[in-house]
Parts: sequence; C-alpha cells; structure tokens
Amino acid sequence: MADTPEKKVKNAVRKMLDRLGIYHFMPPGMGLGRSGIPDIIGCKNGKFIAIECKAGKGKVTALQERELLAICNAGGFTFVVNETCLDELEMRILLWIS
Repeated sequence: MADTPEKKVKNAVRKMLDRLGIYHFMPPGMGLGRSGIPDIIGCKNGKFIAIECKAGKGKVTALQERELLAICNAGGFTFVVNETCLDELEMRILLWIS
C-alpha cells in the first residue's frame, strides 16, 4: 500500500532528525494519549522539539494549536511542516540546538 502524502512528510522529517543525530519518537495516536499532541517529539542538547506534520495545505486543529502553544510557552521549539518547508525546518532546528 502506498504511503499517504502526510506519511511521506513524517518519513522525511524522521530521516532528517536521524541524520542530525536528534533523539525522536512518534507518540501513539488513536485515542491512546492526550489529543492534539504533535506528530514527532524530539530532544537534542537538552532542547525540546515538537513537530506537527501536514501535507499540502493541511491546517492544524484547535487541539493541535493548543498543544503547540503550550510547548512554546514551556520553552520548547515547535514547527508545523509540510513538503514545501522541510529545508526551513532543518535550518530552524540547527539554530535551535546550537
């Protein structure tokens, strides 16, 4: 079965984080945790990273926005990425972890 466009973005982000040596994981979904948690959580040099992956013109939900804002307010890095801004994500992560 072919990957969905969003799954392709998630795979590209995970590959990037692996290449950068950033610890990361994907929290389980499907009602097993708190709603709105970002797709990918990571940490490097004590810096918290949360990434929400979208495809095309996909938008974050109100619950996702709430969680991303809470992470920012706690001092973490957040980013909503799609296939058009993977390079920007990498640049911002490199600035964040340096």
